Amino acid sequence: MAPKSLRVFIDSNVLISGLFSDRGAPRLLLDILSLRLPALTALTGVYNITEVERNLAAKLPAALPAFRSSLKKMEIEEIPLPEKSDLKRWFGLTAEKDTPVLASAFSGKANILVTGDKRHLLKAKNADLPFEILSPAEFIDEFLPRFLKNI
Repeated sequence: MAPKSLRVFIDSNVLISGLFSDRGAPRLLLDILSLRLPALTALTGVYNITEVERNLAAKLPAALPAFRSSLKKMEIEEIPLPEKSDLKRWFGLTAEKDTPVLASAFSGKANILVTGDKRHLLKAKNADLPFEILSPAEFIDEFLPRFLKNI
């Protein structure tokens, strides 16, 4: 039986793409999650937020207030930084810099991790994980319609 609610973990690259573009799957995903539908819960890690803020501070510091404001408006659940001991389980599945993302998604009890990271995280799709890893387009075009049809 399909779950009646879905916890969707949003990776840093999807946050950036979705917040600073007016179209495309990342933007549509954030727009849908912003509706605060009872069946969908948006989450991301403090690790991811820190990564986005670091990149914005270096490349586009004027966008930091808009980013922080958008997070508040969307009411994204923030998953605390994982402990070092929590990372060991994830080593070898992706690049070392991305192991906190997997650990945070697990800690947040995510059903889905949505990422645009084709080089590292999407390669972990076939690993035995307690959540699915999908690109924004896969989530919007394939997964979400099936999920909504079954609730």
